[in-house]
Amino acid sequence: MDLAFLKTLYQRPGPYASVYADLTRTTEDASKAAELRWRALRADLEAQHAPAGTLRAVERTIEDELAERRSEGIVIFAADGEVVRTERLPGPPRTPRATLAPLPDVLPYLAERGERFPHLVAVVDRRGGAIDCVAPDGNREHIEVEGDEDYPIRKVKAGDWNQSRFQRSSENVWKVNAKKVAHEIDKAAERCGAEAVVIAGDTRARTAVLEEVSEHVLEHTVEADKNTTVDDPDLDAELRRLLRLKTAERVMTVAERFDRELANGQRAVSGLPATTEAVRQARVETLLLSEEPDSDARLWIGPDPAQIATTAEELRSEFGVPDPRETRADAALVRAVAATDGELVVLPQNGSATPPVGAVLRYTA
Repeated sequence: MDLAFLKTLYQRPGPYASVYADLTRTTEDASKAAELRWRALRADLEAQHAPAGTLRAVERTIEDELAERRSEGIVIFAADGEVVRTERLPGPPRTPRATLAPLPDVLPYLAERGERFPHLVAVVDRRGGAIDCVAPDGNREHIEVEGDEDYPIRKVKAGDWNQSRFQRSSENVWKVNAKKVAHEIDKAAERCGAEAVVIAGDTRARTAVLEEVSEHVLEHTVEADKNTTVDDPDLDAELRRLLRLKTAERVMTVAERFDRELANGQRAVSGLPATTEAVRQARVETLLLSEEPDSDARLWIGPDPAQIATTAEELRSEFGVPDPRETRADAALVRAVAATDGELVVLPQNGSATPPVGAVLRYTA
């Protein structure tokens, strides 16, 4: 996971309020229940002595969401009286909570957000098609493709005296239109760097398009046996399934590389002290963290992301930080890795033998 999008989150001195709110409304008194859940989170922030301005900023955001019924879950990071980042979730957060700390509690958010693969969805028919392409930064491009040929589209009924001629003409029209759609798919996929492609629509049109797209697109493509539209919920579910598979594949690839490098004793480190040192030296290519909401692992930090250590004394003596602050280890590591353009893989909580903290390195010491 590329962490560059987080860099602006760390531009405040803090402290940061991190809120994971459940706003689901599935019963008759759902609105009241959602409001009560928020009040409980608000009480947690008050108990942690959240600044009044920051608390008000979070509350305004929650109240707007409750009034407009736009989401079932929301993540909010706020500091210095302002909401710095907010993102709606497709469902309630796995672990609703509200915390105040020197750094934002981002790991649960990153785990819920998941990898954001650039992707493309195309729905085709015999006249053309519709294409939606989403780039890594979330920007969406929609393209409507009108075929160059529209007659004859349908084959004539069996028995017509000129049946063979019209059937050949229809198939030629389909192929011409399919070639144009495939060309647009290839161009759009290249622009957004699509790593996952779903093609749906008319069966014959799908087949014709798949015969024309590039090999690079084809190797990232799955078919959806649906004659539908690009905003169909079932098609969206198929896309999410494909993206989950891509995420699992990437996690497995990085975990296998980590195990291999660690066994070779070269470009990998394991455990909090060794990983912290590698992060401080900007040697981390990919940080591996297990999502542990109740983890008690802590690190000490200074204002600069590179000022990170396992003890306060180390920061004072080696980096001259006069006032080190203690925070969650995962929050400190993510900030430091984001600052050095490293990546993150969040490991599933499935009893894996991979350590809860580790890193694949850019180079050996």
